[in-house]
Amino acid sequence: MPADQPLDTHGGYTHDGVREAEKGTCVSTTTETALGTWIGREAAAEEMIPVIGRLYRQNNVVTSVHGRSLINQSVVGLLKAHRWARQIDSEELALEETLPILKALDTLELGAASIDIARLNEAFRAEGQTLSLEDFLRAELAEVVGKHGADPRKGTDVVLYGFGRIGRLVARILIEHAGGGAGLRLRAIVVRKGSEKDLIKRASLLRRDSVHGAFEGTITVDEENSTILANGTLIRVIYSDSPATVDYTQYGIEDAIVVDNTGKWRDAEGLAQHLQSKGVARVLLTAPGKGDLPNIVHGINHTSISAADRIVTAASCTTNAITPVLKAINDKYGVVHGHVETVHSFTNDQNLIDNFHKGDRRGRAAGLNMVLTETGAAKAVAKALPELAGKLTGNAIRVPTPDVSMAVLNLSLDNETTKDEVNAYLREMSLHSDLRKQIDYIDSPEVVSSDFVGSRRAGIVDGLATISTGKNLVLYVWYDNEFGYSSQVVRVLEDMAGDHAPSFPVQTAADEYTLATSR
Repeated sequence: MPADQPLDTHGGYTHDGVREAEKGTCVSTTTETALGTWIGREAAAEEMIPVIGRLYRQNNVVTSVHGRSLINQSVVGLLKAHRWARQIDSEELALEETLPILKALDTLELGAASIDIARLNEAFRAEGQTLSLEDFLRAELAEVVGKHGADPRKGTDVVLYGFGRIGRLVARILIEHAGGGAGLRLRAIVVRKGSEKDLIKRASLLRRDSVHGAFEGTITVDEENSTILANGTLIRVIYSDSPATVDYTQYGIEDAIVVDNTGKWRDAEGLAQHLQSKGVARVLLTAPGKGDLPNIVHGINHTSISAADRIVTAASCTTNAITPVLKAINDKYGVVHGHVETVHSFTNDQNLIDNFHKGDRRGRAAGLNMVLTETGAAKAVAKALPELAGKLTGNAIRVPTPDVSMAVLNLSLDNETTKDEVNAYLREMSLHSDLRKQIDYIDSPEVVSSDFVGSRRAGIVDGLATISTGKNLVLYVWYDNEFGYSSQVVRVLEDMAGDHAPSFPVQTAADEYTLATSR
């Protein structure tokens, strides 16, 4: 699934602006009328693009539609975002309403902010237009009006230690989020030199990806200075065999967060080697940590990160996928016990052809076999969600696909529910709750694993597959174990850095009521 593919929770994905269940039903619309309407909407979206760009680059303002970012979107991407809004409001968001909002925002000399124009539009409607649009926006955004792009964030240097599957996707997201440079700043990657053409090959792997497609932008390689320039982000490539011996300060890098995505060290002693290097302040591991290291699943326990936590781990892709859904179910129905079966895409750890491997079964050809193996995700859930400690078991089956996995949650509940009730609840959680960045929902009868490539959510509940009989519940949760997880890693990074601009509009009483009644 492309990163910003909208979900249609009644008739499936929308690929051409017409819901699958509605195709062929618009008998009263003439060809000329339909085409004319489309052209008009395209023109409005084209007018939006430079405004969205100016707000982002000159004012550090990120605009979105119900959490779907509008930054660097194409005309069709903007139209899809507006159509997706009907999942919230039961009607498509009108460009003739959002375009004036964007134009008005462009005149207010805003400071850094995250602004949801769909929710702003709702709030303006609720006012009954007792104020002009400009006066309403000045009142609603008073905190940042006239701040001329001022950003309270000091900016945080980020170093990627290792540049494998997760490292390169985290790099893509950080480059995409670079904006005016006041937030997370990707400054360097650290790798072991593999060949004389190492830098060219590293850049090529960033530029081209067999699963996630081409990098959106331009990449320039400077071999003499050992740098990669990606969409204006200058990345120093540092060669080192030890995490403790790099002097980052010689490259102007200070108080950096090092993201270790090698997985080589998972305990405090091993990861603390990074802290011995000059210029490093904190470490984030993109794998489950061992011992007492805090395992963070964003949306669940990210608020527990303190300045004293110099080493933090982002748990595993599976733990990130299932923990938010499990929390939602436990909060409403109570989980007595459960089993998690993960159908997981093969990983680089497995062999392409049969050969020796220190792990059981993983020596067999990954592209030819389903491989039964272990997962620590069920136990790891308890580190982020202690109330489920001792209640879950788990296993995993590696399958011959390169990306996108599925977790099957077989749960015994305290309270009875029905398929329709639990699906409605999880859909509501995916739209309105504090877990809306983690949980997505779909009930199309046609989706398969490849449709979720590029999903930025930690997990996507497949509503049609839900089975509920009294106190027994089976949920099927898709997840992009690469991109969805990388998105969670970046969210944890932002919390570690304190990299959050003010968000508008603030949560309304209606939002609070919706959340309260949905639980």
